[in-house]
Amino acid sequence: MNGLSLQQLIRIVEALLLAAKGPLTLQQLAAIFDEYQRPELAKLREVLVVLQQETASTSQELVEVAGGFRYQIKADYAPWVSRLWDEKPPRYSRALLETLSLIAYRQPVTRGEIEDVRGVSVGSQIIRTLEDREWIRVVGHREVPGRPALYATTRHFLDYFNLKSLNDLPPLEALRELAENEQQEWQDDLDQIPLSPLLDLTEDEAEDEAQDQAADPESLGDLLDKSLPDVKELTFADLAQRFESDGE
Repeated sequence: MNGLSLQQLIRIVEALLLAAKGPLTLQQLAAIFDEYQRPELAKLREVLVVLQQETASTSQELVEVAGGFRYQIKADYAPWVSRLWDEKPPRYSRALLETLSLIAYRQPVTRGEIEDVRGVSVGSQIIRTLEDREWIRVVGHREVPGRPALYATTRHFLDYFNLKSLNDLPPLEALRELAENEQQEWQDDLDQIPLSPLLDLTEDEAEDEAQDQAADPESLGDLLDKSLPDVKELTFADLAQRFESDGE
């Protein structure tokens, strides 16, 4: 292994992941090594599997998200770890969670389209909060009067919710249960809108596709009108549950 034993490589990769400020991809890990010592990506994957196995009996876990691999504290220990900080995570409104859900599953989507589904206006503060959290961003503009902005989720959104891609979004069925006793009409409207084709793409492909569609008004119209196969079904309740967990 060009001077590095397997055990040395394991400990080096572990150190890199622990010291990094965010997730690291296989390519980023490989780039750290001098060329003559650089391990193949397949070997790095083997190392990561070993590191994941080592965390089985510890309070941390090594997970793969959209941005790469990272260590994090297991959810079982969150109640204790959260006491390290006096400031509690913000609690988000139902309107914000519904807006985020619509963007996640129908992207790229305009603010007006979100309002049509929800039946109420989407406050600027909601959009601003989602942008400040770096969960959504503008990927283009619809070529109609006013050229409204098209919103899509970001890689940071996937990383925050421990998702490798949009296809890992939880099923929408949970929202149906949550909406059973209130706002059922909103749920029925949501079901009638086609799921985003971006759910079938990688995050990089999704960004490119969203930008291409933003420049092509005909394809955008087709996107909203065409009947797409059921890739997944709802997400709001699951997202809400994750927010609730963060606030505990």
